Amino acid sequence: MADTTKTPLPVGAGYGVVVGIGFFFAGLMMFISHLQNRYTQYSTHQSEEFNTASRSVKPGLIASGIVSAWTWAATLLQSSTVAYTYGVAGPFWYAAGATVQILMFSILACKVKQNAPRCHTYLEIVKARYGTVAHLVFMVFAFVTNILVGSQLLLGGSAVVTSLTGMPVYAAVFLIPVGVCAYVILGGLRATFLCDYSHTLILMIIILYFMFNAYAVSPLIGSPGEMYDLLKKAGSQRPIEGNKDGSYLTLKSNYGLVFGVIQLCSGSGTVFLDQAYWQRAIASKPSTAVRAYLLGGLAWFAIPFGFSTTLGLAAAALTDNPRFPTYPNVPTSGQISSGLAAAFAAETLMGQGGAVALLIVLFMAVTSCASAELIAVSSLLTFDVYKAYIQPKATPKQLIFVSHVMICVFGLTMSVFACIWNAASIDLGWLFLVMGLLIGGAVFPTAFAITWRKQSKAGAISGCLAGLAAGIIAWLTTAKHYYGAINITTTGLEYPTLAGNLAAIMTGLIVSVTVSLIKPANFDWEVTRSINAAVTDGMATTQDGVVTPRNASTPDLSDGGEEKGAAKSSAAPPATTPAELPAHLAPTAPEEDDPRTLRRAFKLACISAFVLTFIMDFLFPMPIFFSEYIFSKGFFTGWVVVYDEQVVIVCDDKKVSISKNLFDALSLLALVKPDGFIWADGICINQSDDREKSSQIQMMGQIYASAVGICI
Repeated sequence: MADTTKTPLPVGAGYGVVVGIGFFFAGLMMFISHLQNRYTQYSTHQSEEFNTASRSVKPGLIASGIVSAWTWAATLLQSSTVAYTYGVAGPFWYAAGATVQILMFSILACKVKQNAPRCHTYLEIVKARYGTVAHLVFMVFAFVTNILVGSQLLLGGSAVVTSLTGMPVYAAVFLIPVGVCAYVILGGLRATFLCDYSHTLILMIIILYFMFNAYAVSPLIGSPGEMYDLLKKAGSQRPIEGNKDGSYLTLKSNYGLVFGVIQLCSGSGTVFLDQAYWQRAIASKPSTAVRAYLLGGLAWFAIPFGFSTTLGLAAAALTDNPRFPTYPNVPTSGQISSGLAAAFAAETLMGQGGAVALLIVLFMAVTSCASAELIAVSSLLTFDVYKAYIQPKATPKQLIFVSHVMICVFGLTMSVFACIWNAASIDLGWLFLVMGLLIGGAVFPTAFAITWRKQSKAGAISGCLAGLAAGIIAWLTTAKHYYGAINITTTGLEYPTLAGNLAAIMTGLIVSVTVSLIKPANFDWEVTRSINAAVTDGMATTQDGVVTPRNASTPDLSDGGEEKGAAKSSAAPPATTPAELPAHLAPTAPEEDDPRTLRRAFKLACISAFVLTFIMDFLFPMPIFFSEYIFSKGFFTGWVVVYDEQVVIVCDDKKVSISKNLFDALSLLALVKPDGFIWADGICINQSDDREKSSQIQMMGQIYASAVGICI
């Protein structure tokens, strides 16, 4: 933050939230883990429970885990940045562009249950299918993804903590993961699901608090109509380049659309290559995995859209307000790119209360997503490094110990990388836009590894490497061609990152498909279904680590849809569970992978994912974009609140239209104090007169100080 700004909260508040809340959840997880170990069949001392939650988690917790894992610091901060930068188009394209990947991943979640029901990580599938070389190549992309995601969490989170409290940025970077590492070590994957649920609940409540404050009660805005007027004024004073007439109130935003495409490409890499999302598919029940991902994707849409349509637009609307932290100057591009638009808006609207609320909601987002990353990378390091190459015959006790150690190792690693980015003046916005071109080449080869039997080993490896090379070349050459230099500034602009992201993901697709079709494989999914199965005389392992079955004993859920074998159930009888234990701790009998159920789920996933994607990213926004429509006040009101009921009252023999909420409040106050005087800004200030509103806002302090009581 610039020196001209003042932190609304003391340094102690930053340490209190970062350390105090983190260890509160660690203590809570210790208690829940104790109950789980004592009263259920699921013990956190068992490797399967620690890393996969015994593959028994129900769809509600899986959905909340998906929402939580996809709610990064960037979800809140970067979405507000694009709202400030592109207007209403920014929140829409952020949410629509990143919901698609979760919907599409429902297809992979179903295929994991069909074709690799016992795997711990998606890299185990790659190793079983393609061997050691491909395993190492994909492992590099997986770790790059997790390091970039984890360091982004800490970089964005620490920037806002510092801007709100003055807490040293490096202290925030290293302290934020401490409490998260503690409760993940104590509870494993199931602990992350329980914390995800609580974090998401708190996050939703605070987002609603921001929304109602900005659009209903704040004297600075207070209604969608006032927000509309302020944004219209902002568009005339600070027009947005590439938007129709420079307006904040249109989806005809050229750079907003460019960002949407980048979001599609970058988000695909961060979902398809992040073990955290595969881990949720692995942990879910076979019959509910698809429903969980579809539900989680749709639920997640509301978070960035609602949050940034509130705080991102509020920052743009209130930039000229004397209460704005940078007033009389506009925020610098560096401040906005660092994700501070939301912090400025929260402080302007609600003062210290807004700062505290934002600090808590940001901490919830950072820690819940960080917990998913920690357990995900721990699983990769435990099963794909330690067990695959160091100790193939490791005992469950050894695997648990290594998992605990690796959680701490990765917590330190992402802190170190966040410090490196900060020292190199690389901010959250730059990392967010560039990440996709570094990992995009592996998106389709990874998806094909579990869905397409004809993808060959050469096609998978060449697709990844060619996509990476094409992405970097397109990125740097575009920056040089358009801006004449290659530096942090030019490489973080829209056109270079767009070129790099598109080149990476499309080259990976084209090369992988082309090479595979030249000499296609005819892979037998029984190989991946045998991963982590009990070793029998019918199984053999080749020298390169590829498992080959001699006498399959698992059901063949092949693309043709016919069952070729009978599944054997090794379900242990469930332990007796006291009735008072919550449902998510109650043991349930493991479900069999019924072929017909999984085939129906696969059809549901395909139809739902493609139809919802078409509606969300093409059918709805494109007609508005090409028509160059600028929102009317009524359309904008519908955009943010869906329905704003008005009531006509008579005041001093004049009819006045007020909101239904204000009418209800006045009716209640009339019953409580029928003879008193009431001052309501929705009535006492002429809402259609900008000059009067501006002058009255300056008097708000005096008005509130003179009041006998205040009702909000």
